[in-house]
Amino acid sequence: MLHRIWLGFFIVAFASALYQWLGAGDAAVFQRMVSALFEMAGLSVELAIGLIGLMAFWLGVVAVGEASGLVDKLARALSPLFTRLMPGVPAGHPAISSMTLNLSANVLGLDNAATPLGIKAMQDLQTLNPDPSTASNAQILFLVLNTSAVTLFPVTILLYRAQMGAPDPAAVFIPILIATSCSTLAGLLVTAAVQRIRLWDTVVLAFLGGAFALLLALVGWFATLGADELQRQSSLISNFLIIGLIMLFLLAAHRRSVNVYETFIEGAKQGFETAIGIIPTCWPCWWPLACFAPVGRWTCCWTGYAAWSPWGAGMRAGWTPCPPG
Repeated sequence: MLHRIWLGFFIVAFASALYQWLGAGDAAVFQRMVSALFEMAGLSVELAIGLIGLMAFWLGVVAVGEASGLVDKLARALSPLFTRLMPGVPAGHPAISSMTLNLSANVLGLDNAATPLGIKAMQDLQTLNPDPSTASNAQILFLVLNTSAVTLFPVTILLYRAQMGAPDPAAVFIPILIATSCSTLAGLLVTAAVQRIRLWDTVVLAFLGGAFALLLALVGWFATLGADELQRQSSLISNFLIIGLIMLFLLAAHRRSVNVYETFIEGAKQGFETAIGIIPTCWPCWWPLACFAPVGRWTCCWTGYAAWSPWGAGMRAGWTPCPPG
């Protein structure tokens, strides 16, 4: 299926370019497509190098957290929930802590931290997969929760809006929170129905009820803040929490007489090897999308996703209006 999608991108882009040339008289469209391919080749290398750094750093931090014993305690605390949502994952398995850290990073709006943690979570879940060529139920549910994760502090979006000159960058805070909460709940309900997961379990309801109660309390608190204060508080809290977590891992590991430096290096090596392994599969995904950017009114791209649109387009980081024409 993937090879058909990948090939389809090139075919559709080429057909669109032919229309631009023969139907609209745009003879320069092929030149723009070739230029875009070369530009995307350079961008893919930059992204790959950045991914190596992120993977090395965050898996180094996770290794320190595992050595400190805190990650194991976190896994044991959340095992009652995950063993009910994912019966194939045994209690206390490393995948539980990896999934928890990834979802926590998504909740905090820390995209750079969430990506390597999500890859590690998938690798941990793959060790339990009886058929490595097919995603397990646990992997599917995790992917749904990861993709639709509740975003409590959309720091990146607020930053983009501020950079683009939005008069009220934090105006989307409540809508984003409501939308991601609804998407997460909908994804969980649909996946639970397909996989026959009992959501009416006392433990599951207690965890979900507590999470939504905390969510509503935070919404009530943030609703009392002004736009500028809301942006400042969300950025401060999310970044403070992630730095605080790193410091907690480091100090807890040091207290247990763990060689923090060597442990971090070992984890970073694992992150480096993981990044090197997935980079060859990442590069080809960007190149067919590069063909869409110069086509004009046929397509509008969003950070690696292409969707049909009647407006002209290029690739943008995050949702931005596509210029007409």
